[in-house]
Amino acid sequence: MAIQIIPKEKQGQGAFNGGEIVENKPIGFPQDNSSVRPYSNLFYWAHARAVTDSTIGLHPHQGFEICSFVLNGNIRHYDTKLREWRPLSAGDVQIIRAGNGISHSEFMAKDAEIFQIWFDPDLTKTMEKPASYDDYKGVDFPETADHGATVKTLAGPGSPFRMDTPGVEVLQLELNDAPYTLEADPAKVYSAYVLDGALTFNGEAAKQFDFVLLTEQSGIEMRATTGAKVFLIASPVNPGYRTYSQLRRGN
Repeated sequence: MAIQIIPKEKQGQGAFNGGEIVENKPIGFPQDNSSVRPYSNLFYWAHARAVTDSTIGLHPHQGFEICSFVLNGNIRHYDTKLREWRPLSAGDVQIIRAGNGISHSEFMAKDAEIFQIWFDPDLTKTMEKPASYDDYKGVDFPETADHGATVKTLAGPGSPFRMDTPGVEVLQLELNDAPYTLEADPAKVYSAYVLDGALTFNGEAAKQFDFVLLTEQSGIEMRATTGAKVFLIASPVNPGYRTYSQLRRGN
């Protein structure tokens, strides 16, 4: 079994507009000095926070699926497919299937927080598709109570969220002081980000803003030492195609 804890100071760092938006990056670009590089079909993961109202200007994407999970506050999105600004607030999720090319811009209101996560859906196929966009309201996602934990499914069974990247589930969990066990698949890697509080993952301690990688697990027991909020992605160890990172490395 393998559990790796990556604290915030070991994650990559970034900023936009002279520090108006700041980021820590569990999975970053080479220049971000992140200790974690792309794996599975996860290519990039940033936790962005707006120090003040700020707009990231129009910039292009191709192939990847760019997902923004709004954690706090309000943002607005514009792209060359929609040609209009769309508002999103805490709990909402957007996906840009970048396909054969799209440019977009983002406005983040002061104190807004998002995860922006890039998934690799097999670029040899998606680069031939037209770009598309969807947004989803927080109330659209199924939520269940299980042994004292609240589990919201953002991507996976019962969720309306549609993506081309295969084998991905995204959960947001709120834990109390009772242990909660998530059934796991050893053929998947589990990527967890501690949004709030402190807890253990199969006995390994993690705190707020820690990034946790779990592989070769058949179950994941989470015990909160305080009330904890966790964002978790399950993705295949082997996606079944050569990812962009593998193609770049010549694997």
